[in-house]
Amino acid sequence: MTRNGGKVHVVRVRKTGYVDKQGRERDYSSAYLRRTYRDGGKVKNETVANLSALPDHIIDLIDAGLKGQQLVPAGQAVTITGSLPHGHVAAVHALARELDLPALLGPAGRQRDLALALIISRVARPGSKLSTLTWWDDTTLGTDLGVAGVSTDDIYAAMDWLDDRQDAIEAELAARHLGPEANPARMALFDLSSSWLEGTRCPLAARGYSRDGKKGRLQIEYGLLTDPAGRPVAVRVFPGNTGDPVAFTEIVTVMREKFGLAKMVMVGDRGMITSARIAALNELADGTARPDPYGWITALRAPAIKKLMADDGPLQLSLFDQQDLAEITWPASGRTCCKRPRRCLPPLPPGWPPDGWLARRRSASRWAR
Repeated sequence: MTRNGGKVHVVRVRKTGYVDKQGRERDYSSAYLRRTYRDGGKVKNETVANLSALPDHIIDLIDAGLKGQQLVPAGQAVTITGSLPHGHVAAVHALARELDLPALLGPAGRQRDLALALIISRVARPGSKLSTLTWWDDTTLGTDLGVAGVSTDDIYAAMDWLDDRQDAIEAELAARHLGPEANPARMALFDLSSSWLEGTRCPLAARGYSRDGKKGRLQIEYGLLTDPAGRPVAVRVFPGNTGDPVAFTEIVTVMREKFGLAKMVMVGDRGMITSARIAALNELADGTARPDPYGWITALRAPAIKKLMADDGPLQLSLFDQQDLAEITWPASGRTCCKRPRRCLPPLPPGWPPDGWLARRRSASRWAR
């Protein structure tokens, strides 16, 4: 018999580990609206309604209302006075922590927080230092890292601090990505690039070969050393008139003397790893052989290829050779020959003799000028 009067409350019942007839383990949950009353000195419960069919959030609302909480629509309970973008900087920040980037930068402190904020900003929104500084106030990054309200002097001081930490950071990266365990092939990739710049006060600015196609402009050059997967390990900045072989020699010195890496294989283009650099790669100052020789992988220049293809040379091609052309072993090195697809060239002007690929290359360069 249903009893009248008394307060009701929500009861949730959960059954776990139940096994049905098919042997499958199941969990069950149900919710009831019940009233507690006394009958002859005994406390009894009465189920007023079965709420199991209702969604969980509706059951939560009923439970909260019965407990005396004042419920209002969400739009009326909170007034948004302002909001800052968060998701993109939070994602980059979380990835930086996963990669252990803060510990790599150096000991905890304000300078490290500023440097980390600069790196995150470079990934999320590249810009000048001044625009980055104002952008921090428009996101949650400044508050999360405690760098809100800093000045440009603080940013440049953090960059000076990071510059002093360069050798330690690169040594740690070399141990992670170029060490024998992480890099069993003992291979490292190196290349040189350049950027043109305005102004005349940069001590490294000089005129040289512009990879941006900005002829007559001052530029700086920078060489990047990576592991076989392309992960950056070290960077060096050079004057704008530095040749590729000079930069290659310096990065090899860094790997040997600062990183302590022995018996590596360096990979570079034919303009960087020249015959002179190959000869000096594994020689000491007195001309004797080094105890920690480095290997090298590069491409041959046209005269060397012509010698291989001479009548008495080891490379003799048939008409339809496309791949796996030849693998030639010299006493000091090995050479693998492959085909590079011919570049797209403009048609020859009328009257020009079709005297082969080299003539077409020359005509293309004349037309380009």
